[in-house]
Amino acid sequence: MSRRPVNPSRRLGDGGSIPFVASIQSKSHNSPLLSIGLVIVGAILLIGYCYSSSGGASNDIKDLSKLEGGSSCTLEVLQALPILKKAYGDSMHKVLHVGPDSCSLVSSLLAEEDVEAWGIEPYELDDVGAKCKSLVRKGIVRVADIKFPLPYRAKSFSLVIVSDALDYLSPKYLNKTLPELVRVSADSVVIFSGYPGQPRARGGEVAKFGRPAKLRSSTWWIRFFLQTKLEENESAGKKFEQASAKKAYKPACQVFHLKSYP
Repeated sequence: MSRRPVNPSRRLGDGGSIPFVASIQSKSHNSPLLSIGLVIVGAILLIGYCYSSSGGASNDIKDLSKLEGGSSCTLEVLQALPILKKAYGDSMHKVLHVGPDSCSLVSSLLAEEDVEAWGIEPYELDDVGAKCKSLVRKGIVRVADIKFPLPYRAKSFSLVIVSDALDYLSPKYLNKTLPELVRVSADSVVIFSGYPGQPRARGGEVAKFGRPAKLRSSTWWIRFFLQTKLEENESAGKKFEQASAKKAYKPACQVFHLKSYP
C-alpha cells in the first residue's frame, strides 16, 4: 500500500508558513509542555511510518493472507518447519521452496542456523514488502513459470519443498514439472498439497493462478508417482510422522516425501 511520503519542508520549526504552527510558537513561552508533546507525537508517527514501509514483521503475515478465504499450504510449511528439521536433519542445510509466498518461507529458513534457502515464486508478485523485494533483487527468490525447466543444475539443493503450486497444474504439466523438482534435489522432495474438499480461495483465483485448484486424493498422487517412476521416501515419511506424533502436530495439508534421482 503506498503512502504519501513525509515532506521534509514542512517541519515544526519552519516559521509562519503554517498558521497553526505559528500560533503555537507564539505561545511556546507559556506552554513549553505543549511543544515537547508535539515533538514526541511527531517522532512516534515518523517511526511508525518508517517501520510500516520497511517490510516489517507484518508483511510476512500480509503475504500469507493472499489466499484469503481458503487454506494455505505454504503457511502449513511454516508451522511444520520444526517437524521437517527432525525428519530431515542435515538435509535441511540447503533448501529450495517452490510456491506462492516464497519470500515468507525463505525469510524464516534464513533465520535458522546453518540453513541456506532459495525460493521460486510461480506467480506474479503483487503488493509485497521491502523484505521480499530485497530477496528478489538479490536473486534469492525468483519469479519463474514452473511449467518450464528450472534454472538450476541437477542436485543443486539438498531438499526441495513445494506448496500451493502443483494443485494448479494439469497432469500435462505435472508430468514435466515434478520430475524437474526431483532433478534439482539431492536428497528429497517434500510436497504439501490440499485435501479434496478443502476450502480454497475464490476471488481472483483463476486470474492469478490461471485455473482453479485441483485438489487430488492421496490415492491419485500415489498412482501418479508410480506412473512417472518417482519413488516415495518411506524412511523420511516415517520420521516425519513420528516427529509429528511427539509434537501432537496434525498437518492441515497432505504431505508426500519423494526420493531424489540416484
